Amino acid sequence: MASEGNKIYHERQRLQFCLLHSLNNLFQQKDAFTRASLNSVAEKLVLDDPKKEIWTPFSLVFKPHHNSVTGNYDINVLIAALEERGKSVIWHDCRNGASAIDFDDELLMGIVINVPVSRYGGLWKSRHWIALRKIDGVWYNLDSDLHSPQGFKDCGEVREFLDYIITHNGQVLLVKNDTQ
Repeated sequence: MASEGNKIYHERQRLQFCLLHSLNNLFQQKDAFTRASLNSVAEKLVLDDPKKEIWTPFSLVFKPHHNSVTGNYDINVLIAALEERGKSVIWHDCRNGASAIDFDDELLMGIVINVPVSRYGGLWKSRHWIALRKIDGVWYNLDSDLHSPQGFKDCGEVREFLDYIITHNGQVLLVKNDTQ
């Protein structure tokens, strides 16, 4: 964990594996999740789906819940992977803004946000996963696109950041430890 000398674990972006990086950053552990483990979760979701898609040659790369080459995992993989670890994911009602989030909730492990991104002059539009976590009393933005974690000065700054994300079509997901 990060408390040892305030060393904060931070994975940098590679291909479209931002969900993998955000989960490892959230858990503050290298390989808390791996590409293989997330692929396995995605494949299990397909097997459990009563409306399985018909196989095509594109199915080798473009899977229903991820791209097998670049990653790009969807929300279903995030939720299932976290539930396997005893976490619950609560989709924040963005109509309420970030002021409705209790940052002092002892069950709140962290926050995962999903934001729209546009690259290459708007030719490539996608979404990006980002983890926020409170470490040793300080909230950090653990975005894998950043060179290093960025600390927030206080909860007010976290709220401002999340309100900005919400007003720019971002989604906010609260990750909570199960009470059991």
